[in-house]
Amino acid sequence: MPGIEQSDRAMKLDLERIVFIGRTYDEYISMFDLNIEDLQGKRILDCPSGACSFTAAAVRQGIDVMACDIAYEYAADDLQRKGIQDVAHAMEQMAHAAEQYEWGFFGDIDGLRAHRLQALRDCSVHRREEPHRYVHATLPSLPFEDGEFDVVLSAHFLFMYGDRLDEAFHRNTLVELLRVAKEEVRIFPLIDLAGKRPPQVDIVIEQTKNLGCEVQERTVPYEFMRGGNTMLYIKKK
Repeated sequence: MPGIEQSDRAMKLDLERIVFIGRTYDEYISMFDLNIEDLQGKRILDCPSGACSFTAAAVRQGIDVMACDIAYEYAADDLQRKGIQDVAHAMEQMAHAAEQYEWGFFGDIDGLRAHRLQALRDCSVHRREEPHRYVHATLPSLPFEDGEFDVVLSAHFLFMYGDRLDEAFHRNTLVELLRVAKEEVRIFPLIDLAGKRPPQVDIVIEQTKNLGCEVQERTVPYEFMRGGNTMLYIKKK
């Protein structure tokens, strides 16, 4: 999962408090139901991006992608070392709860481990190659201009931590994501860590409609957490 954002900007982020685990490019294509050809000529923001490799892989295909995360205040080497530890710990925990997940995408825990380590490696290498594409940012505030990106992707953050991130945080973050988006925002998944739909989902949907946007809940090809195969698609008018 991406590094969890803190609302207090004055708080120094402790590296040990970050869980630096990411998803692969293939996972992004599936969980956001993306067609890479449709992204040609567009500017994309992945926020928060953590150790995900979508930026690295998409940029190599000619897509203009920026990644931002609170964790990027730390050097790539430090985060890679932390990520290796986090993947190992996560796999230990997963072995005790494997029945709670759908394994069609990964096959088994070894397949999951391979994806998580590949995402971490690709992200770390690319961050060293093109550091300007990896921006330190703390939601709900982003250091970008209005409408700077055509498409904003946001995975495994909003809604997942509904027990820690309150209604106000969700509202403020949505407004900020919409501010920097010219065309659309996609948020995945619509469940929390317990696999349930948190109340913040319907609050954000109502807020988005009140802002004049088109909102859809779309079923996507990706499901790992059971019931976590739905994306919120928000189109600006």
